[in-house]
Amino acid sequence: MASRTLFARVSRPLRGVSPATPIARSARSFQSSSRLLQTTTMEAPVKKPVGAFRGGLFGFLLGSTLSGAGVYYYILEEYKVSNELLTEDIYALQAAVQKIHTYVQTLEDKVEKMERRK
Repeated sequence: MASRTLFARVSRPLRGVSPATPIARSARSFQSSSRLLQTTTMEAPVKKPVGAFRGGLFGFLLGSTLSGAGVYYYILEEYKVSNELLTEDIYALQAAVQKIHTYVQTLEDKVEKMERRK
């Protein structure tokens, strides 16, 4: 109703204007072409909705599996590193024991030679 009174107020002063001057028309016609009316709507394929429980359970299991695999490979890598360090320490200890063994053996030989001289 308010648009009719507004249109009446605007159109009254325009009645005295000559038709030679271009005037913007304030009323619009709402029409569609036949081409727009004939467009068909494409329907999306019907998807079975995934429930919150099933989606949450699937996400939980997937997350648990991925984090478990990550932890497994992390622990496996740490085991390999610690095993290599332990092996290096064992070889170093073995070399030290071998040096001590040869040193003690040379000392025993020297003591034995000293006893023979007496």
